[in-house]
Amino acid sequence: MHMYTIISGTNRKNNTTIRIANIYQRVFKNNGVETELLSLVDIFPEAGSESFKVLEEQYLQKASKFIFVAPEYNGSIPGILKLLIDEAEWKSCWKNKKAMLVGVSTGRAGNLRGMDHLASILHHMHMQVMPFMLPLSRVDDILNEDGEISDPSTMKNIEHQVKSFIQF
Repeated sequence: MHMYTIISGTNRKNNTTIRIANIYQRVFKNNGVETELLSLVDIFPEAGSESFKVLEEQYLQKASKFIFVAPEYNGSIPGILKLLIDEAEWKSCWKNKKAMLVGVSTGRAGNLRGMDHLASILHHMHMQVMPFMLPLSRVDDILNEDGEISDPSTMKNIEHQVKSFIQF
């Protein structure tokens, strides 16, 4: 049995990325897979501290599969997400594990460039990145006021990506 960790890759307050991450968590649960959700809002402790070691143990070391939900920041990924990757002990947290990438953007490209950057970083750390990366564009238009995906086609793609990752 694999342990899955979903990383909501931004530390901005009231962000859309956590809403998308929550949707993914529910879709995984509907497919019989429990996940841990790591939000980088207000919980990023100093590297090397006791609380960072707890974060590594609870969310990173135990996981064999990661779902990165990465918003677009200036054509790439947020610095806080890169900091998490850089500060975590790579052999126990990242090496030889699997990753699924979801790009989140209010623009038209769904953070395609950021997902490419992130995939390159993860490959460097000997991670297997599932080729099916899902760019979610214009998220403000596809999320309703309840935080749910209102576009049936997008929801179908999310469900297909989750099922593919379970088999990956």
